[in-house]
Amino acid sequence: MRIHLALLLGLLLAAGAVAQQDQPSQDKPADKAKAATRDKKDKRESAPVAASEKPADKPADAPRPDGEATDKEEHYDVTEAAPVVTHHQITLNGKALSYAATVGRLPIKRGDGKIEAEMFFVAYTVDGQDAGKRPLTFAFNGGPGSATVWLHMGALGPKRVVLESNGFMPAAPYRLEDNPATLLDRSDLVMVDAMATGYSRAATAELTRKFLGLKGDVQAFGEFIRLYLSRYDRWTSPLFLLGESYGTTRAAGIAGYLADRGVAFNGITLLSVAMDFQTLEWNKSNDLPYILLLPSFTMIAGYHHKLPSDLSQDMARTRDEVVRWANGDYLLALAKADAMTPAERAKAIEQLARYTGLKPEVIDRANLRIDVPTFTHELLGDQKLVVGRLDGRFTSPDPEERGGFYDPASAAIVPPYNSTFNNYVRNDLGYKTDMPYKIFSFDESAFQKWEWGNAAEGFPSTASGLRSAMIKNPFLKILVMEGHYDLATPFAAANWTIDHLNLGDKYRQNISYATYDAGHMVYIDRAEHAKMKKDLVDFMEKCLK
Repeated sequence: MRIHLALLLGLLLAAGAVAQQDQPSQDKPADKAKAATRDKKDKRESAPVAASEKPADKPADAPRPDGEATDKEEHYDVTEAAPVVTHHQITLNGKALSYAATVGRLPIKRGDGKIEAEMFFVAYTVDGQDAGKRPLTFAFNGGPGSATVWLHMGALGPKRVVLESNGFMPAAPYRLEDNPATLLDRSDLVMVDAMATGYSRAATAELTRKFLGLKGDVQAFGEFIRLYLSRYDRWTSPLFLLGESYGTTRAAGIAGYLADRGVAFNGITLLSVAMDFQTLEWNKSNDLPYILLLPSFTMIAGYHHKLPSDLSQDMARTRDEVVRWANGDYLLALAKADAMTPAERAKAIEQLARYTGLKPEVIDRANLRIDVPTFTHELLGDQKLVVGRLDGRFTSPDPEERGGFYDPASAAIVPPYNSTFNNYVRNDLGYKTDMPYKIFSFDESAFQKWEWGNAAEGFPSTASGLRSAMIKNPFLKILVMEGHYDLATPFAAANWTIDHLNLGDKYRQNISYATYDAGHMVYIDRAEHAKMKKDLVDFMEKCLK
């Protein structure tokens, strides 16, 4: 079964593209960000071999004339080097917060101890704390094929990328500021890049393929977590996972995998859920995603003033109304399909037009099944604008003018994150290497052959791993975070997945939800980022009672 990687991603294919962002009239002018407080001068700890002293990773054999190494020729240096440690301070809630940043790569070894790969990480630990008692959060983005720069520099880390207040892209040059919503005051943080993303690399192309799949990916992260707990003496710390998008697929898998190996987590946060791909992958034999997308279509149509006045007056009430209709009359209409009478079909089209802001002829032509490309290109088609997929608030003309799929939300966030992180990791954190930091890798051939594991049984899913972990550890708590304007992982799809874990009330009471008036990356909106921090703090306190 072919899986559309574009459906899964926390962040998609627009690397290097810059969108012209047309802001809807309801948006307020962006507040000017205050100048970032400068870190006090870094105090670098001496290390036997620092990353800056390590030879640049490169193919060991001579490249072909066209400059591309073959899989057989491609080798990366996975010799261990000591991490780089720097010391910093930010002001948070009027108080100084001093912390250490540890940057490096941990080895992933086979049974005989030979290193097969290294996974890149940035860890933040607050000074003067008892590490054995302080909470520790492992965080990662998704893809598959995305680095963790987004959660790192947008949500959790002590520094964040300066965007406009609503999350839209500012003018270059881009910069960082102290992150007032960092989680570091409540938990130490370990930001981990998946294999073949960021600076994480396997020794050879053949070994890289070993890690590019549901099973290999989970095993690599599981081994990374085990080794980090050992090397940094964190076995007695309260443990948390936070995954975004495909990172939720990974988090669910890790929870089940490590539960069988004696590692239990206190809490898992699932941001923009993608655990069960039956809820996301539409095709001729799967109508479920159309039903689960509809409430998000409604929220985005309301944002762009495309709904009737009676619906737009109270969007919370409208959202609940559409969820009920989607799970009732709409589901029945799709199931009845060609057996509908002309009157029944006309009624369904009329209601879909009312809830989506689309023209009835568009819905009729799509046979009542509105997918994401259709909605994003048709909603504001009269204005010649495309609506964002990762965040439906973003709009842009189509730069290609060819009618292909284009996501203005994705295009708008890549340049600020890419440039600021590359500068930050080298100059602030002192990790210098000639190896490119791969924000995205899913356009590479190896990612196109991602091993989907149980996809042969239907659709890929790691929901069973989460269920297993919750049953084996009845104290494990789950926080589901979802954005109303997210078409990559719709909030109704997240709810459907959680509702179908087949758990009794004893376990369901350990699941809580947080919703946001934002898209896939809820934290790029400043107000919603502050809410996200509060929700995380409340969740962690509940987990630690």
